[in-house]
Amino acid sequence: MTDMTIVAGLVGAGEFGATFLAQARRIAGLHVRLVCDRDPERARAALAAAGVPEDEIAACASRPAAVAAIEAGRVAIVEDVSLLAGLPLTVVLEATGDPEGGALTAETALANGYHTVLATKETEVQIGPELARRARAAGLVHAPVEGDQPALLIALVARARLLGLPVVAAGKSTESDYVFDRAAETVTSWGRSTKAQGYGDLFEPGAGLRERLAERELPGLATGTVPDLCEMTIVANCCDLAPDRPELHAPVARTTELPQVFSPQGDGGILDRMGVVDVFAHLRRTDELSFAGGVFVVVEAPDPATGRLLAGKGIPGAAEGRYLLLHNPVHLLGVEAVASVLAAARGAAPLGDEEVRPRFDLAARAARDIAAGEVLALGARHAIEALEPLILPAEPIAPRGRVPYYLAAGHRALRPIAKGEVLTVADVDLDPQSARYRLRRSQDRAFGLSLA
Repeated sequence: MTDMTIVAGLVGAGEFGATFLAQARRIAGLHVRLVCDRDPERARAALAAAGVPEDEIAACASRPAAVAAIEAGRVAIVEDVSLLAGLPLTVVLEATGDPEGGALTAETALANGYHTVLATKETEVQIGPELARRARAAGLVHAPVEGDQPALLIALVARARLLGLPVVAAGKSTESDYVFDRAAETVTSWGRSTKAQGYGDLFEPGAGLRERLAERELPGLATGTVPDLCEMTIVANCCDLAPDRPELHAPVARTTELPQVFSPQGDGGILDRMGVVDVFAHLRRTDELSFAGGVFVVVEAPDPATGRLLAGKGIPGAAEGRYLLLHNPVHLLGVEAVASVLAAARGAAPLGDEEVRPRFDLAARAARDIAAGEVLALGARHAIEALEPLILPAEPIAPRGRVPYYLAAGHRALRPIAKGEVLTVADVDLDPQSARYRLRRSQDRAFGLSLA
């Protein structure tokens, strides 16, 4: 711990940002002096809930007013992200949840010499490598935020590699468990319950795990969502991992089953290769702890004897000690984000920073027929209703190239698109002046992306 004073700005005062504000007040040397939000009353309410007195808050409509407020030790509230330029800030935490807002915030922050911590995965998945490249060139830090799954999983992968443990699979639980009620013979997930007579037979451990996995998934209960695949694309790009299949496997599994499930097929698992990213729906009883949103790594043990020894000490294992599970079952949103903000402000390079490259894109396939002129609107759970996600090798922003899922968000289809087609850049009326488009084109050039 150093005695340096860190002056932070927050962009986006929603749920994530509000929890950060509350926790930041407890951290010595960390001072949040700017909150940027399109809704200034939401920003004011978040500050009040965090315990900031009303007389320490100043609504500012200009850069000079914001500078004056910050220098007086008050918290400036601004609506326009362009007012971030030229302020006495050390680091900016971006938490807008908006793909374009995240891109514009990060671009502005880095251009003005601020370290940048990004919570909006919909931005990171499109242009994270470019933001990291620009930060390094300027002697700054850009990183995904702890408190959300990508950064926590990247850290878990780095820990495994530091220990010399080969990563077989890295992943997370989807955001809603499969909760089995034995008495009622129901499974509840995503707020819906469905009758599941005889499901208890699928719940119990035993032989034939691969067959049980296929039978556990229930109609109408998702096992992998758009945010899940988005986050795994980020991790693949930061950790040099790859999907085993574009849609991911996304099985319904117990925590203790993960070392077997995510092992090669020759060892009783589902994988065709080693070094993959994937997700699972956590199957549990009503009286068991949730894993919803937690992260895990399946590693290869140093040798079977060591693997069996660790399994005897409570580490879930499989294949007679060959594979082991490391996991972190929680993420703490903005409460944990302070760790990333502090590390960035002190110049600590984020884990995976030197390896981050645009290896994969979150691509988009039509989930139904799409009419020409239809707006590909971003809706609930950060998903575009008309599209389903795929993790595919990255391609440049060129007419024949695939359009990244979140680059298409908010734009219109230029032609009729049949169900099952993978969308290309030529299919969508993209805005070349948008920050995410400009930064993605810069990323394509910097990393030499070209069509095969």
